[in-house]
Amino acid sequence: MSDDETWMRAARDFAVAEKGSDPANTPIAAILVLDGKEIARGVNRTAECCDATAHAEVVTLRAGGAEHGDMRIEGATLYSTLQPCGMCTFASIWAGVSRIVYGAGRKDVHEMYFEDRHLSTLDFVVDAYKDDLELVGGVLSEECANLYYRPWDDVPEEKQAND
Repeated sequence: MSDDETWMRAARDFAVAEKGSDPANTPIAAILVLDGKEIARGVNRTAECCDATAHAEVVTLRAGGAEHGDMRIEGATLYSTLQPCGMCTFASIWAGVSRIVYGAGRKDVHEMYFEDRHLSTLDFVVDAYKDDLELVGGVLSEECANLYYRPWDDVPEEKQAND
């Protein structure tokens, strides 16, 4: 098993431990790793904190910056169970993260998880003033995708966050 798979499995297990496996609870988790060591982890806390910015990746970057003692965490890898949205991608860019590794991608889950119709994380990375950010998707994609509503699920409008 690769390091990416090991860390992604840890993120998936953390999502389930903290939020369960019901897609209605939005069990998204992220782990920040620097020099082979975990420096922070977090889960989606938007509902609990009444904070639209409390995505798992942002929660993790905040904790990672505090632990690292600097907002710039260059050389770090951010693992996320779901492909990061634009906000989380740009937060990673501002934090100086060197790699973003995600499990389930846009095509693996319901469209409600993304704010835009045509742009993906890769588009944000390509358009940023950063040439040294590596994006790796699809690590344990099926295991991660099983935590979320799938593209074929009929999700009632009132359960969709991005309506």
